[in-house]
Amino acid sequence: MNICVYCASSLNIDKKYIELAANVGTELARRGHTLVSGGGSVSCMGAVTAATRAAGGRTVGVIPQALVDMEVADEESDELIVTADMRERKGIMDARSDAFLVLPGGIGTLEELFEIWTARVLGLHDRPLVILDPYGLYDPLKALVDGMYEQGFTRPDVFDAISWTSTVTEAFAALEARTQPVRPSVAELGEAAG
Repeated sequence: MNICVYCASSLNIDKKYIELAANVGTELARRGHTLVSGGGSVSCMGAVTAATRAAGGRTVGVIPQALVDMEVADEESDELIVTADMRERKGIMDARSDAFLVLPGGIGTLEELFEIWTARVLGLHDRPLVILDPYGLYDPLKALVDGMYEQGFTRPDVFDAISWTSTVTEAFAALEARTQPVRPSVAELGEAAG
């Protein structure tokens, strides 16, 4: 399956997060999956893609032209898709993915998480969404969303839409247990019939 991994691109983070991303890439390839990423070559994003390829896996990177211009694109990607902007990037990553795995990251990672999480809660997709957080970075987020639920700001199924894990093995077990294949697009169905 195609697994979208959202993660950090910051160069200022502890190396344990970069090692985590590399471990995810290795395991992803070992299990025969394809990586869909933000197409960057630095920090966790670079580590997950490099490790996936080193272990024999396929990588698909999706990156806006502005970041290509900053020379952070993963030029070694098996498939590198350059988009006009961040919105197009997220749309393509979503469309190309059977499941979503969120690693520790910053506000960009949170934005991606919330978009996919909201869509799942609203029933716009039923693909697995898993957070892998062995170091507790997202514990305050869990507490915040729990407080929102207690005060009526979120639906009761907000936590049913997501799996919280603390090990790479747990994360992949959650992804694989709940995955449905991506439905082909109308264009792809037409090509198959032609």
